[in-house]
Amino acid sequence: MEPLVDTLIEDPRWEGFGLAALATRACDAALRELGVPVQGFTLCLMGCDDAHIATLNADFRGKPTPTNVLSWPSEERAAEYAGEVPDLPDAGPADNPENLGDIAIAWETCMAEAEAATKPMADHVTHLVIHGLLHLLGYDHIDDIDATLMETTEARILETLGLANPYDN
Repeated sequence: MEPLVDTLIEDPRWEGFGLAALATRACDAALRELGVPVQGFTLCLMGCDDAHIATLNADFRGKPTPTNVLSWPSEERAAEYAGEVPDLPDAGPADNPENLGDIAIAWETCMAEAEAATKPMADHVTHLVIHGLLHLLGYDHIDDIDATLMETTEARILETLGLANPYDN
């Protein structure tokens, strides 16, 4: 079974890109690598443009500029101490899956970052979906020790998909 990723497409470029299938594959790989059941969870992923994500960034973070990805966990899941792995949630029953939260991703910023890094857009977006999911699961990168844990976890998940570590220069 695959995790339920409810994908809302606001910018039609995401539809042609195949965001729903890419997100399902990325979330499935992440949950499996973390030892979390791949069924019993739900999350919402919105594919939007820079204008909409800039509004969201202003409303929720006080930063009125576009960004690549934003996430809103359904509840606080952070570890008690810096550098610790967050307590991962328990799956809900099939008829009432555990809601992990929401993720938004912006087309223009993602495309520009992929081009600047000379990597395929699909690889970059896969990384950002995994990054957003980890935020929903309580990972963060505010301080260095948590950033190292999150980046190492992202790289390990991406490796299971045959993708390069985005933090290697």
